[in-house]
Amino acid sequence: MTAGAREATAIDVDPDAIEMIALNAAANAVAVAAVCGDPLDGPPPDVDLALVGDLFYETDLAARATAFLDRCAAAGLPALVGDPGRAPLPRARLRRLADYRLADFGDAPDAAATASAVFAFV
Repeated sequence: MTAGAREATAIDVDPDAIEMIALNAAANAVAVAAVCGDPLDGPPPDVDLALVGDLFYETDLAARATAFLDRCAAAGLPALVGDPGRAPLPRARLRRLADYRLADFGDAPDAAATASAVFAFV
C-alpha cells in the first residue's frame, strides 16, 4: 500500500527512472508498477488520481503536460502537480496546496534546500 492507495503506477520516459522506481519501491516495502512510456499525448489513464511531478521545466513539455491535464480534468480525473515553480508552470490553472523545501537533483549534500510546492490542477 502506498499512502493509503491500493495500487500505484509510475510512468516515465527514462528507462533508468523505471529502474530507480523499482529500487525505491523495494526500499520502502511498497508495490509500484513502473511503466516506461510517454502518456502525455494519449487519453487520461484509468486511475483515481493523476500525479504530475516536475514536468514544467521546458516550454514545449509544459504545453504537452498542460494539455494532458486538461484532458484529465475533462474526464473528471483530479490531478496534483509537484513543481519548484519554474517559468513554464501554468500558475493560473493551479491552486497551491502545500509548500516544501527540498534538495534539488545534483545538489551538493550541504546545498540550501529549494522551495517547491504541490498544486491542484483546476
